[in-house]
Amino acid sequence: MRVLILSTTTGYQLRSFGDAAVRAGIDLMFATDCCHQLDDPWRDGAVAVRFHEEDASLRAIVDAARVRPLDGVIAVGDRPVVLAARVAEALGVRGNTPAAAAASVNKSVARSRLAGAGLPVPWFFEADPAADISADPRLQFPCVVKPLGLSGSRGVIRANDPAELDAARRRLRALLSRPDVRAIRSGLGDTILVEGFIEGREFAIEGVMTDGALRILAVFDKPDPLDGPFFEETIYVTPTDRGPGEQQAVIEHIGRGAAALGLANGPVHAECRVGPGGIFILEIAARPIGGLCSRVLRFTAHGESGDVSLEEVLLRHAVGEDLSRYERESRSAGVMMIPIPKRGTLKRVTGLDAATAVTGVDDVRITAKTDQLLEPLPEGASYLGFIFARGAGSKEVLGALKEAHDQLHFEIAAPIALATR
Repeated sequence: MRVLILSTTTGYQLRSFGDAAVRAGIDLMFATDCCHQLDDPWRDGAVAVRFHEEDASLRAIVDAARVRPLDGVIAVGDRPVVLAARVAEALGVRGNTPAAAAASVNKSVARSRLAGAGLPVPWFFEADPAADISADPRLQFPCVVKPLGLSGSRGVIRANDPAELDAARRRLRALLSRPDVRAIRSGLGDTILVEGFIEGREFAIEGVMTDGALRILAVFDKPDPLDGPFFEETIYVTPTDRGPGEQQAVIEHIGRGAAALGLANGPVHAECRVGPGGIFILEIAARPIGGLCSRVLRFTAHGESGDVSLEEVLLRHAVGEDLSRYERESRSAGVMMIPIPKRGTLKRVTGLDAATAVTGVDDVRITAKTDQLLEPLPEGASYLGFIFARGAGSKEVLGALKEAHDQLHFEIAAPIALATR
């Protein structure tokens, strides 16, 4: 059996998929946006693709599959989602339709699909970031502005009045004009979404779709309030402390939302808010949880010993295996995505030993590099690192994550200002 992993070359999960494939006895083929000019620069035998050049990339993968036939496809991150769907369709393996995949990565289209299925959505409209929208009759406050195609809360800003809205719009316009953002070439870079702010608690859901049926792998609480002005995700804890009735209502909404988008096969990562207005789906992405966060999830298989990673579960699903024998471990678990407090150059990290020694902490991974230029949200697109913890309950896990974070100290120097003439 062989599975294609579509990812950017910077995807944190590639090594995790490699380790999982060895355990599962599944061969991997990679397709990444590595350099076309160098001969296998990452020494992983990856097919070189460009996610914005889908036709040529599809041909390259199909040609490679003639030599090394594929039995499944998994997209890691949002950028490869549509290409992964086209590959699955071309090769006749389990996947989503390209139209469903495209709907999942376009916030405006997704809102329209959800509303068409009778699911609650905030009021919303598309806008040009270069235009003044303060007089638009559809506008209400508080509102949220966001790019159509970026992920990870990048560019998401709350505005409480016209002045804040204008400042947010200008900030988004500058972000969308940056070379690194323009280089993504998603086709969604010249439009923003304006929508009503939704009060309530946020949850994240990890699952897989099989022939249109949703299987839940984990429901995460996001215990920190996410009320703006920016919406940096910091802590995920599972299982949720919500009651069975509320959990089931959330799960049913996610299932209806996935059907509304047309998603049928493969991993899904969903986000929603539950508050006075009901259950609002923020997104349903046709890919697994991002970054190193997947390490918070461990599974057991009936009749087998040892932990099973999320990546192994997804690989087995991609080749058609039944997942009914896999269950998430019984202990509570959580991850903190360490936020970047200010813009500057990382010079030193101290307190790692103390943070790792906190009771309940599994691991502390600092992914930012010394002398790396750091940038917080809403412009930034990364974290300082990750803290993982496990315990008997969510309270213990949350306490361990916060205590470990308190032990860490990051020396960040102000960025060097360029001389002007």
